Amino acid sequence: MQDSKKDIRTMTEEELKQFFVDQGEKAFHGKQVYEWLWKKGAVRFGVMTNLSKGTRKLLEDHFVIQALEPAGEQSSRDRTLKMVFKTADEALIESVLIPTQSRATACISSQVGCKLACTFCATGKIPFRRNLTAGEIYDQVWAVRQKAQERLNLPLSNIVYMGMGEPLLNYDQLVASIRVLTSDKGLGMSPRRITVSTVGIPEGITKLADSRLGIELAVSLHSAIEDTRSRLAPINKKYNLQALKQALIYFHQKTGKRITFEYLLLKGVNDQIADARALAEYCKSFPVKINLIEYNEVEGSGFQKPEAQRVEAFRELLVERNMVVNIRRSRGKDIDAACGQLAGKGKKG
Repeated sequence: MQDSKKDIRTMTEEELKQFFVDQGEKAFHGKQVYEWLWKKGAVRFGVMTNLSKGTRKLLEDHFVIQALEPAGEQSSRDRTLKMVFKTADEALIESVLIPTQSRATACISSQVGCKLACTFCATGKIPFRRNLTAGEIYDQVWAVRQKAQERLNLPLSNIVYMGMGEPLLNYDQLVASIRVLTSDKGLGMSPRRITVSTVGIPEGITKLADSRLGIELAVSLHSAIEDTRSRLAPINKKYNLQALKQALIYFHQKTGKRITFEYLLLKGVNDQIADARALAEYCKSFPVKINLIEYNEVEGSGFQKPEAQRVEAFRELLVERNMVVNIRRSRGKDIDAACGQLAGKGKKG
C-alpha cells in the first residue's frame, strides 16, 4: 500500500546512502537521488534517468514523494500571481509570486490554516489542519521559481515565509526547508535573501537566533500597546510585548541583524500619534526597519484602512525619531493575494 511507504523527502542524504547499502546497492545512488529531489525538483522516480530501471523500481517499492499538485492560479493586474496547491491529503494552500522589473519574490506558506486567529487575517479564519513538510515548503519555492522564469523571464531572488500559517510553530520543518533551500545540494539560495515572518513566538525566535542559519527576521507587530496588540493578535496574551522584546534583543545580540517590524495600519485602531510614539519607544532596544502596510479588506473583519494624511503623520513621527520607515503598498489585492488575504479558497483564474 502506498500509505505505508515512507516519504523519501523526510530522509537525509546519509540515510539514503545507508538504504542503498542495506539493499546491496552502491552508496553513491543515495547522493544521486538526493540531488534529483532537492537540486532538480524531481517529484517522480521515473525521471531519475541516471539510475537503472531496477534501482528506480526499488525506490518505487519502498518510497513515495508526497509532492504538492497545482490546483489553480490567479494573475493580478500588477503581474502578481497567486498559486493554489493541493496536498496529498487534499488540503489547499496558497503561495504568491511577487515580481518587480528585475526579480521575483516567493511568498510561501508553512501551515495548512493557522492556530493564531489574528483578527485582520483571512488565514486566521481557517481551522488549523497541520504543519507543512519541508518538501511541501520546497515545492512552493520550486513552482514559483519556475513560473517566474517561464512566464516573466525573472530570476527568483527572495523567499519570504509570509504566507499561510505561523512558521515558528512549525520550527523543525521550517529549519529543514531553509537548510535545503540554501544548500549547494539544494537550490543554493543565499540565506540573506530569506525572511521568516512571525507574529512573535519568543522561544522560536531565540532558537532561530541560535541556529546560525543567517536568515532575516520579520515580526508582525501591528501595535506596541499591550491591549491593542492583544485585540489584533490574541497570541499577545500568552507572549506579551515584554517577552517578545527580550527575544528580539537576544536575536540581535546573537546575529547582529536588524529586525523588520511589519505594522498593518488600521483606521482608528493603531494609527494614532500615540500609537506611533509607543512604537518608537519600543524600538529603542534594537535596530529595526519598519514597514507600514496598507490594509487590505478581509470580509467580516470590520477593519478599514486609514486616510493617507493619517498614514503620513504616523510615518513622519517615526522618521523624526530616526526610525527607518517604508510605506509598503500591497501587491495582488484584486486577486486576494495581498497581506492577510490568503485563505486557501482554491479559486482558479
